[in-house]
Amino acid sequence: MNVARERRSIEEALDIYREWLDTITDEQFTQTPSMGGWSYAEVYDHIMKASLGSTIALERCTHNNCPPTKKGVTLAGWYLLLMQSFPPFKTEVPESVAAKMAPKKIDKEEAKNLIIKTRKRIEAIAGLVADAPKNARWQHPRMGMLNANQWFKFIRIHLQHHLDQLNRIKKKFV
Repeated sequence: MNVARERRSIEEALDIYREWLDTITDEQFTQTPSMGGWSYAEVYDHIMKASLGSTIALERCTHNNCPPTKKGVTLAGWYLLLMQSFPPFKTEVPESVAAKMAPKKIDKEEAKNLIIKTRKRIEAIAGLVADAPKNARWQHPRMGMLNANQWFKFIRIHLQHHLDQLNRIKKKFV
């Protein structure tokens, strides 16, 4: 994995999330589409908080602050990392995560602040990824035990996945 390329892709995705906020009215940002699903606000809340949570797991791996394990990536995790995208069908957040991280409707200012916070965490941790021990792994709820490289790649894939979701929401408002 090329850490610099992954970081650039993460930064580009965060730039798109930030730019997108300028194209959405405050009212539309929190409005639930008539056909159902998440609002823009709920997507932003989910993706930024999930990214921040992923940076915590990533940081634990970079500092080898993980309990020893022989467990690895699940089949779903291998698929996602290999294909570098989520499967072409709708997936649900695991119940264990949904209970702790139910998306809420935030305002655009909070979304901007979460983007800034996520960007700062990525900047702080990216330089440690390349030297992280490969056997230091932290549990992802669906993907299994991920090392630092895998967590970093997951952050990028997850950010890009939800950009696609924003486009689907936009089409519901047209």
